[in-house]
Amino acid sequence: MAPRDLDRLATAARKRRLDLGLALNDKNAKAAGTSKGTWQRVERGEAIRPTNYKKIDGLLQWAPGGCLAILRGDEPIESSPSKSDPSVMISKLPPEVFDEEARNVVKLAAIATAGGLTSDEIKKLADKVVKDLRANGML
Repeated sequence: MAPRDLDRLATAARKRRLDLGLALNDKNAKAAGTSKGTWQRVERGEAIRPTNYKKIDGLLQWAPGGCLAILRGDEPIESSPSKSDPSVMISKLPPEVFDEEARNVVKLAAIATAGGLTSDEIKKLADKVVKDLRANGML
C-alpha cells in the first residue's frame, strides 16, 4: 500500500470517529473486538493486519470493506442495512475483494497453525475455503 493510501484512511477514520462522537478508548475498541493500539495505528496512518480492517469497519459503522475501499482510493462504504434484517450489512465491494480477503485470512491461519505446509498447499487450502464459502453463500 502506498503511504498516501494509509494517510487517506487515517484522515477518513479520524473524521468518521469524530462524526460519530466516539472516544478513542479501550472500551470502544474492545466492543469492536480490537485494541485501542490497533485503532490508534489506523489513525496514525500505519498498516495493521488485513483481518483487523473489518473490525475497524464495524467500529466506524462502515459496511465490511470500507477501510479497504479507502486504501484502494475509493470512497468509504457506509453501512447499508438489509431491509429484511437490519443487522446485515451490505457491501458494494466486488466479490473478488472478499475472495482475496478470505484467502489472506486462511493463509495467515495456516502459517500460524499448520507447520510444514508448502506455499502451494497453503494456496490450495485458501482457494478451497473460498470456493466452499462461496458455495454456501457466505461470500
